[in-house]
Amino acid sequence: MTNPYAQQPPQPQPQPPAPRRSGGCLQGLVSLAVILGLGYGASQVFGDDDSSSSKPSSSSSSSSSSASDGQGGSWEVGDCGGPDPENRPDGYRAFDCDDSGATFKALEIQDASILPDSVQCPAGTDLIIQVSISYGSSNKGGGIPTNTVCGRNLAGEHPGDAGAGGGQLVKGDCVTSTAQEVACASGGAGAYKVLDLVKGKENCPAGTTEPMELLMAIGRPYDTICAGKA
Repeated sequence: MTNPYAQQPPQPQPQPPAPRRSGGCLQGLVSLAVILGLGYGASQVFGDDDSSSSKPSSSSSSSSSSASDGQGGSWEVGDCGGPDPENRPDGYRAFDCDDSGATFKALEIQDASILPDSVQCPAGTDLIIQVSISYGSSNKGGGIPTNTVCGRNLAGEHPGDAGAGGGQLVKGDCVTSTAQEVACASGGAGAYKVLDLVKGKENCPAGTTEPMELLMAIGRPYDTICAGKA
């Protein structure tokens, strides 16, 4: 018979679960990339990422185009540039305005940004170019982003003019019922005039008959297109 008063041997204690290994810096970087990707791709309810409100039309250059500053030069309003023959198809470089290679003039200079929708150039901007400083012997392969140039064509068409159907969306442009930018002159009966670009439809001006609420895009200063019949 077992003596109930006898000293019992110590029972093994349960071990705490091993700590989970953190993903460290890489995990944080991946999360950031996903957030930025959602902000850029989900630009609006009415279209996908080829929408004119987040990307210029084919007649203008996208913000992924680049220009080199060489060894630290800087761009100023009024400077001119054009395609870089040594860095095709999206490379640009500075030219004197009377040079035959000059095709655009800088309307405005902004800081470089990793958020495409935070770059909001003024009306009349035909192309948007990110400027980088290159310290190597070649300008190919990018560089350190420094500025964004809002450029206007020196000759030919100006797709960035209000109502012309290209460039960034601005007041005076025209859109379809699905928020796709179209030229006002050829938009037809289904076109709407952009009366304002605001954060919420409650801020739309009088005359707005078609407030178009967009999906969130990180950096974009507006979430609603206030539209009325063109």
